[in-house]
Amino acid sequence: MTALPPLKPSVDLAPIGNCSISALIDRRGRYVWACAPRIDGDPVFSALMNGEDPDHGFWSIELEGLRHVSQAYIRNTPVLRTVLTAEDGASVEIIDFAPRHPKHSRTYRPLAFGRTVRPLEGSPRITVRLRPSADWGARRAGTTHGSNHIRYLCADVTLRLTTDCPVSHILDERTFRLENPLSFFLGPDEGYDQEVGPGVAATLDRTVAYWKNWVRTLYIPLDYQDAVVRSAITLKLCAFEETGAIVAAMTTSVPEFPESGRNWDYRYCWVRDAYYTVRALNRLGAVDILENYLVYLRNLVDQSAGGHVQPVYGVGLEEDIDERIVTSVAGYRGMEPVRVGNQAREHLQHDVYGQIVLPLVQSFYDTRLLRPGTLDDFYALEKVGERAFAMHDQVDAGLWEFRTIARVHTYSSVMCWAACDRLAKAADHLHLPDRANTWAQRAAIIRERIERETFIPEEGRFGASFGGDELDASLLQMVDLGFLEPTDPRQVATFNAIERDLKKGPYLFRYVIPDDFGEPETAFNFCTFWFIEALHQNGRDEEAREIFEQMLSRRTHAGLLSEDISLGDDELWGNYPQTYSLVGIINCAILLSRSWTDVR
Repeated sequence: MTALPPLKPSVDLAPIGNCSISALIDRRGRYVWACAPRIDGDPVFSALMNGEDPDHGFWSIELEGLRHVSQAYIRNTPVLRTVLTAEDGASVEIIDFAPRHPKHSRTYRPLAFGRTVRPLEGSPRITVRLRPSADWGARRAGTTHGSNHIRYLCADVTLRLTTDCPVSHILDERTFRLENPLSFFLGPDEGYDQEVGPGVAATLDRTVAYWKNWVRTLYIPLDYQDAVVRSAITLKLCAFEETGAIVAAMTTSVPEFPESGRNWDYRYCWVRDAYYTVRALNRLGAVDILENYLVYLRNLVDQSAGGHVQPVYGVGLEEDIDERIVTSVAGYRGMEPVRVGNQAREHLQHDVYGQIVLPLVQSFYDTRLLRPGTLDDFYALEKVGERAFAMHDQVDAGLWEFRTIARVHTYSSVMCWAACDRLAKAADHLHLPDRANTWAQRAAIIRERIERETFIPEEGRFGASFGGDELDASLLQMVDLGFLEPTDPRQVATFNAIERDLKKGPYLFRYVIPDDFGEPETAFNFCTFWFIEALHQNGRDEEAREIFEQMLSRRTHAGLLSEDISLGDDELWGNYPQTYSLVGIINCAILLSRSWTDVR
């Protein structure tokens, strides 16, 4: 047998994290992507964007004569176990995690990664290569070292590796026999005040216990449990707990399809994506993430003061996330450009007003919350509603963020209607009859306008914009938002048109008309899940399950999805792991699962 060839860049990666920092690890146990000090910061591991044979930007533990690799998470955790086996049968086990557990009456979630490696069989020989990058992969981070630590001087952070491995083995990248377990703690540039082996082991045990206990609090469906749990854990990893923000994905610039130029930076908090994320997690009872995100939203409401709200913000509520292109890395599989920041922050996307109102309205009803909504919160939220009412018939870039196409998009208008409708209901719940009447009247005005401007009588269906006949998958959301009943003939006709024109094989495209970058060539995974939901609403559960199970089979070995999938070869494209796609897994699993009463 011959040793395994090098891995090519792929999104078939396993994330670890602690809601403060995260990393993506490839199938050989190599760190290939991580940013610090925040998820939207400079990558300290940049190999994913450094081409096929990167000189730096990774952390590998390489087994001499590698023949076979197996990798899986410890059950119900984001703690990753990789087993490397050599041609002669020698093997090692690598455990990777980011510490997270209770400590001193708070959650310990440092900017740190823990790693252990131990021999399993034979006399394995390994090489530890730790090569962080700096300045967007332009160079290998400089180092200083002491007797049992190495400092890595990255661009925005200095990391310190504390280890019981001989430091010279790492600095010289020496191949050596692994005879005893070794531990590594790569974290803040400060002393490690305990024995590293027992310290890392204790932190690992507490981290595993934390995640298993968190999963125990979830309400999960009877069927598809593994898919739901893995999606829920990963969605939690996409939360930046310090502020409550939820990022759309952990990566930047993985293209939507090869050489498309559709390479975006998703390491920010989209109001829309976060709305769908907390909605799915709320169905599982993950109130901790919901409540923290409501804090983020209330800060946005205050920050906007009733005016324009951006579609996307930095995880620290920053407005200024201007887009730029970096040339210091080659890009995913050499495909440029690599973007930092996102121009969408300049867009008008009027659906955001509904996506702020809808989750915040829950705070007026939900008695589980430590901090229920107040009357002052309602009056502040009314300013967002005022903006929704004012913008419901104005052109915008739409939820697909067209860069040169401006229309009055149906989805945006329906979201503005939903904002007014939910404010009316909340006002009634809060015993504010005058406000309830005002918002109900505004919702009725928007409804009438949508029905008049977007309905196409000759086809009996809705169009995706005022006065337009184009289709896009977001029209399926009119049922989910309560604007239409699934049996409404207009919705049935709209669904039929979408199935006819946007469905390609088992997948659904967002739209098929050319946009700023030409015609789309990959299906959008979240839209396929919308289609599965619509099939269920139309009583076609057998078809819905068939497509859903096909989508589950397309997941990476870590049980996750990126944003897009190509026809024919079913390869995943787009940023990863994509919160939209994981939301779709959760929502469809809940809809299509048998009831727990079926096992009585």
